[in-house]
Amino acid sequence: MDEQIDDGPWCTLITVTHNSGRALEDYWSGNTPDTGIEWIVVDNASTDDTLRIAKRLGARVIRNDVNRGFSYANNLGLRAANGSFIGFVNPDLRVDFEKLPALRAVALAENAVVAPQLEYPDGALQANGRGYPFLSSKVRNRLRGGDPRYLLVAQDDEPRPVCWVMGAAVFAMRETLDLFGAWDAHFFLYYEDKDICLRAWNARVPVLLVPGARFVHGWARETTGFRLAPWRRELASMAKFYRRYPEFLLGRWAARRKHPEIHARVFGSEQ
Repeated sequence: MDEQIDDGPWCTLITVTHNSGRALEDYWSGNTPDTGIEWIVVDNASTDDTLRIAKRLGARVIRNDVNRGFSYANNLGLRAANGSFIGFVNPDLRVDFEKLPALRAVALAENAVVAPQLEYPDGALQANGRGYPFLSSKVRNRLRGGDPRYLLVAQDDEPRPVCWVMGAAVFAMRETLDLFGAWDAHFFLYYEDKDICLRAWNARVPVLLVPGARFVHGWARETTGFRLAPWRRELASMAKFYRRYPEFLLGRWAARRKHPEIHARVFGSEQ
């Protein structure tokens, strides 16, 4: 770590919350950021005790009176950040602060978007790296999972290139984020992580899953059940995403033609 902590934080963590008090208690209590690490919570109009808990745990809180979505809130946090290394981290994530310098080293060396390898609370690896975001792959994964070209983990020593990483943990240097514009607020929730990673690749910024850093992620999906509002939000974001990236409706040949660098780095010689 080459910054001096007297010069301010070297890392800023940004957490977007909405009625996330329980998650903050479960994953951040007793896990206070180290000196030199700034933690900003951007709250999207919570009605529970999220604000009180976040402040008690040491976060600097930015409160939105209206919920304008995950991407909008992330960008508010980014504008308020003082660190040069930025991490967007969910409230149900247990950050291993000792591994942040290793993530930063990869982000700097590769001029990359990076993510830790996530784990479930029981220690099993979580596939937060993903292959091409085909609609067909998403449907198959929801139905039965297990697709090794879509569900990617980093188990070797070296960082693994992936098409995209889940938005639960996304890191990059601030100047790297400036190359492709950070989060697109047109996505209220869902698909914003696919979009930001594809825009990074299109700006010649690789997306890497780093096996040397492992964080625990609770991962409670809103759309697991049958509540209407989360499904409506996901379907709206899905429509926006595939209008922007129609190649992922057409198949692997179209994706390979449109994204040759992703294909070469992520899939190698695979046809």
